[in-house]
Amino acid sequence: MFNASHIMRVADRFALKRGGELAEVQLAYETWGQRNASDTNTILLFGGLSPSAHVCASDEDPSPGWWEWMVGAGKPLDTDAYHVICVNPLGSCFGSTSPASINPATGKPYGPDFPELSIEDMARSARALVNLLGIQKLHTVMGVSLGGMTALAYAIEFADEVEQLVSVSSAMRAEATAIAIRSLQREMIRNDPAWQQGYYLSGSGPHDGMRMARKLGLISYRSADEWRQRFGHERVAVGVTPSEEFSPEFQVESYLDANARKFAGCFDANCYLYLSRSMDWFDIADFAATDEAALARITVRRALVVGVESDTLYPIHQQRALADLLCEQGHDVEFVAMPSIQGHDAFLVDRERFAPVLERFFADDVLLTEAAPYQVSQCAAVN
Repeated sequence: MFNASHIMRVADRFALKRGGELAEVQLAYETWGQRNASDTNTILLFGGLSPSAHVCASDEDPSPGWWEWMVGAGKPLDTDAYHVICVNPLGSCFGSTSPASINPATGKPYGPDFPELSIEDMARSARALVNLLGIQKLHTVMGVSLGGMTALAYAIEFADEVEQLVSVSSAMRAEATAIAIRSLQREMIRNDPAWQQGYYLSGSGPHDGMRMARKLGLISYRSADEWRQRFGHERVAVGVTPSEEFSPEFQVESYLDANARKFAGCFDANCYLYLSRSMDWFDIADFAATDEAALARITVRRALVVGVESDTLYPIHQQRALADLLCEQGHDVEFVAMPSIQGHDAFLVDRERFAPVLERFFADDVLLTEAAPYQVSQCAAVN
């Protein structure tokens, strides 16, 4: 199911934010590059809901990763200069402790007996791993989508241990549209008879529910403009006859079905339910009385906030609001609004726009020029 370069036991009797505890926690992670002599060049990267820790190819695993063009020698996150760690989050099925893991108390998978999971639990378990690796301070904590929430939680809760923050296509909390979509996805999974209240056998489970949930997810990850440009009203190849009534006839249907079937076959349903719900629950106001008070706890030297104008899951105004509040708290913040048509998933596919932004931010403190093909806002730290 996964190829993890490293799996580390990071905690015993790990207490979770919403109650309950895990007898033990292990996290899968991968690393690229080398720590420098002063141990000041580590970037901690958090991915979204669905990927593993395999961001890019390495000597240990040469297969392409989910952000192959972003991380590596000579790439925006340059592993000739930086030591990059990507953690598979607590709750994911790609090597980290999750509902799919064996409960030591029963000898069976946790399933729905897994404690309620929060974004804060993901940040705290990742911090335990960082400490066990002997890293005292991170050059940057960075995340995309769900990972952006985790990075934000990390920067708030462990402020003295983070120099820079990068948040991509994420937010301080989910809005109603994102919650509604994920709620329907979870309902699709739970209404599949094969879910069996979460106590399905390993290798079985609610594949039809997962397939439908993934289709809805894929639709929400991209924009209507991209669907129109990629597929229009094109039908499947000539000569391909639907096998049954209402089978896919259009190319967009065929695309969604193929991708959803692949995902449903490799991702555990209970893990999906837990990770999905954690995104709905996250709210930075939980750290303090207000958003402003929560962000006032952050002490990073610089921050980069990136959003996409066509993102419907985490609309651009959410990233702008985060950047504005960080500015108000006196941070040196750069906000970039991408005009990509790829929606929420643009950070995965729009290399032309995203690569230069990250490359320049990590190269040095030089500000982007007004001629850049995206909207850039900056505010200097208030002394």
